[in-house]
Amino acid sequence: MKKASPGFLYRPSAQKQKTTASSDSGQIKADVSSAEGEAAQQEGAMEPPEDKEGRTFVEVISEKYSPENFPYRRGPGMGVVVVSTGGPQGSPMKDRLNLPSVLVLNSCGISRSGDQAEIAAFCAHVMELDLSHNKLQDWHEISKIVSNIPNLEFLNLSSNPLAGMTLEPRWAEAFSSVRRLVLNNTQVSWDTVILLTREIPELEELFLCHNEYSSVSPSSVACPTLRLLHITDNSLKEWAEVRKFGTMFPCLDTLVMANNNLSSIQDSKDILQRLFPRLRSINLHNSGLNQWEDIEKLNFFPKLEEVRLQGIPLLQAYTNAERRSLMIAQLPSISLLNGSVVTDSEREDAERFFIRYYLDYPEEELPYRYHSLVNKYGKLEPLAEIDLRPRCRAQVEVHCEEKVEQLYWTLRSIVNHFSKSCLSTLPLILKHYI
Repeated sequence: MKKASPGFLYRPSAQKQKTTASSDSGQIKADVSSAEGEAAQQEGAMEPPEDKEGRTFVEVISEKYSPENFPYRRGPGMGVVVVSTGGPQGSPMKDRLNLPSVLVLNSCGISRSGDQAEIAAFCAHVMELDLSHNKLQDWHEISKIVSNIPNLEFLNLSSNPLAGMTLEPRWAEAFSSVRRLVLNNTQVSWDTVILLTREIPELEELFLCHNEYSSVSPSSVACPTLRLLHITDNSLKEWAEVRKFGTMFPCLDTLVMANNNLSSIQDSKDILQRLFPRLRSINLHNSGLNQWEDIEKLNFFPKLEEVRLQGIPLLQAYTNAERRSLMIAQLPSISLLNGSVVTDSEREDAERFFIRYYLDYPEEELPYRYHSLVNKYGKLEPLAEIDLRPRCRAQVEVHCEEKVEQLYWTLRSIVNHFSKSCLSTLPLILKHYI
């Protein structure tokens, strides 16, 4: 949080923010709701006081959303409605009736829940909660907070020290209302992930970036509601690990696994169709794919429409134009490549380019796609090379009796000389006719 004068704190934004992950071009951007990213900061944010043991959730919302620091504003979800409730003396929240429905409490030093009755009294309407970059390392304390926010749909726990922490099944039940869960850079175990997906009946989006996963434990219970899995910047190398996502999340729509070292796609058409029947979008930026056969296998996902594939070894030898054309020609069903729409005219140009690109290849090296495109367009001839640039020099033969000399003249100087001659002669011609 930024330092500034007391009296002003974060103001949650209802607009969407962006989370980022490294890619070959610098960043991969994923739209998530306001609480998922860093909240917009107002000038003058207060630094939380130093506390080695951390602060409670109740203390932080009491301070941050007090009428002095977060004044009343008209409109839904903004500001604090101040009503004297006649609550018990000493209650830090006795004069607060309503908080915003989106609570952004990142980097506040929170390590404990505090009074659960206070949380239940004032957070019943809260729908989004950002607790990223705090000191939460006890799932029991997190469950105390979440269990008292019954309408919570979005929860961000990114960058809390949860490595090695055990989540008991009875605590996991508290997360049952959550639909979007962010666990980036927490190093939570895969067993914890499985437990959460089992106890959250309507989970739709799951973020597991920067967690150092190199393998995935299979689950005996599928999570049929999950649509988006964001698992970038891990260490997944074998397709055998990715295959497990299909069993765990049979209705997966979007799989984002950029910046993993995936070396190949090893399954057959039948297996890919069975495991990923609804996959519409896949992001494999900066993976280790190095064979065109892997690209061809993307066609086996029956619903695939969007592909992101930059920074892979296979494409390093090609120009940018060649990469895009060859990829479009290899993937006839996609409508978005690396974030750009593929138009009908671009597809036709790419497919014709593909045929001509492989014209001189021996028969045994021709890709399967080549033959289907030849059936569509015929075996095209190479494009004629036409140079439309103006000529700068001319070769002239000078004959003098029996001697012939080859001379090269610069056309520009000849044209300039001709122009000067015309200009000097023009007044005389005009004088003759006047």
